[in-house]
Amino acid sequence: MSSLHPRAGRRCHNAVNPLHSTVYFSPDYAKELAGIGVEDAGAAYFAGRAAAMGAVGPGTVTATFYNFSHELIARHLPAVWDTASPATVLDARMRAVDATLRRLLGGAVNSPEMAEAARLALRATEACSRPARPLYAAHADLPVPEEPHLAFWHAATLLREHRGDGHLTALLSAGLDPLEALVSHTATGKGMSPRWILASRGWRRTDWEAASDRLRERGLLDADGELTEAGTALRADLEEHTDRLDLAPYEHLGAPGVERLTELGRGFLMAAAAAGAFPDDLTGRG
Repeated sequence: MSSLHPRAGRRCHNAVNPLHSTVYFSPDYAKELAGIGVEDAGAAYFAGRAAAMGAVGPGTVTATFYNFSHELIARHLPAVWDTASPATVLDARMRAVDATLRRLLGGAVNSPEMAEAARLALRATEACSRPARPLYAAHADLPVPEEPHLAFWHAATLLREHRGDGHLTALLSAGLDPLEALVSHTATGKGMSPRWILASRGWRRTDWEAASDRLRERGLLDADGELTEAGTALRADLEEHTDRLDLAPYEHLGAPGVERLTELGRGFLMAAAAAGAFPDDLTGRG
């Protein structure tokens, strides 16, 4: 029986994953992608996150990213690969990661704590598995960077995509389509705000309202757009299902290692957030 607290892996993920995400909100990312000819923000995001899979088309990205409109993805893929190859995009992304973390964390990128976090996170990834986890598997084929802050970001990416791939399995099991998943997550108060979702995911306000209506018909959302008791239970079950599918890396690391990685990750995350890593209105229900 595992000595881990049932939610220890989730807490660790919540501390480590946002540092991975900082790059997609970073002006350094936009600059580096524009430097290789990818100037549209949507194209830059899809290219950067999908490049590990090669020059894929919109179907692959719709399947693996899950909550974006296929029509939005198809406006950018596969055309973006005519502008920049996946290898060129990956190099640009890593330059952006380096610049972003140095700007947000300063001297901490060269600290013993960063090197320790990289070692712990990479150790956890040793127990991640490829089958049925396409985004994780693609990134697992990439080389581990030598510099500790880049190695930590790489490991955070592997842990993020490993959990994310498993989460899609949980969403499918719960019968939530991409927009229903987003609406119900936002209703928890922890998801992205509707404004950000509609601006970045390619959905229209009418799509959002239709998804909300479907959730109401299932008894998961009330008339005010709040989760019902059944909706709250479903979201809790979803996270617990995801926890079970994502247990292996944290069991492998062990309870003391998970606790320490969570502590280090939170420290870096707080510093990054204080340095303006994330938009103020990213989350919420407004």
